[in-house]
Amino acid sequence: MPLTQYQPPNPVHDPWPFCSIPSQSKTATFTHEHIDWKETLTAHMSKADLLALQKDEVKVEVEDGKILQVIGEWKLDVEEKTETWHRVERSSSRFTRRFRLPENVRVEHVQAAMENGVLNVTVPKEEAKKVYVRSIEISR
Repeated sequence: MPLTQYQPPNPVHDPWPFCSIPSQSKTATFTHEHIDWKETLTAHMSKADLLALQKDEVKVEVEDGKILQVIGEWKLDVEEKTETWHRVERSSSRFTRRFRLPENVRVEHVQAAMENGVLNVTVPKEEAKKVYVRSIEISR
């Protein structure tokens, strides 16, 4: 028997199209959530593609003033009744992404917004501290 290279399942193709619960379409979000992080002069900004989730299924938290945490969780209950079948299925999934925040941020002013399945989180930077220099006269 010849060896063949492993081919992972295609996340676009749903192998169970007849099933009322999405098998990979929703859970693919949790295994492939893409989060981009960039730094500007005034803030650190992240953008997460969470297309299968609703706003109430996502939480953004700052833990101990040092860790930014993005949590996504969904639950689905499907009940199907026909003349011969009665079926109830439950499905759920959860992910957590954690990022250590830099020292120069204002955690009390973190903002998050979600639109069309894209979560944007803005972590403002502290204003640059002005350095005060005092000249000392040298005595004898």
